[in-house]
Amino acid sequence: MGTKKQQTRGLFITLEGVEGSGKSTQIRHLAKVLIHAGYRVLQTREPGGTSTAEAIRRILLTASSHERVTPQAEALLILAARCQHVTHVIRPALEYSTVVLCDRFSDSTFAYQGFGRDLDLKWLQAANTVATDGLTPHLTLVLDLPVSVGLARRRADRGQQNRLDRETERFHRKVRRGFLALAAKEPHRITIVNANRPAREVRDELTEIVVGWVARHHHRPRRTR
Repeated sequence: MGTKKQQTRGLFITLEGVEGSGKSTQIRHLAKVLIHAGYRVLQTREPGGTSTAEAIRRILLTASSHERVTPQAEALLILAARCQHVTHVIRPALEYSTVVLCDRFSDSTFAYQGFGRDLDLKWLQAANTVATDGLTPHLTLVLDLPVSVGLARRRADRGQQNRLDRETERFHRKVRRGFLALAAKEPHRITIVNANRPAREVRDELTEIVVGWVARHHHRPRRTR
């Protein structure tokens, strides 16, 4: 069933990485470049992408300190949001030959809730398969940098602080190790990009990777302008 569901007309590209890696800025640039090149593009994020998923996002990022969100509850909320997102936004866009750019997806769940929270990876992978109905990104780019650098970037912007930003450095180091382990396991899908350098250099490398990859793999007609 998973193999059948994975067959789509569009392309599904995800950006991943630790806090402060610059994913949101870079994904906006990639969307502009691909649109200018004539592709139909959808830019979205996780948790989020639908009204229900965005409501879950607010719960996850602003949960009261008086009631600890358990790792299991956190994972299940993320997977519920993902199910809505895939069903109502991502898969329909892919069926319409769209290039979907998503800020975080399943790999974040495995890195944060699996490696970071120590939840069982096999359980997470099985539950994620149910939530996504077998959908896997075609290409994933992990923006990698030292945890201390990423957290310093986030904490410099006080208006953007959330519950995850306030986690310990030890937690975030485990998450980073998780992303690197996932990339080592699936090198055909996941590419590591050094994000510990000027944003322009990161942008140029990402643009070269993504534009070239889409040109090779997008077999449907481009969007007419």
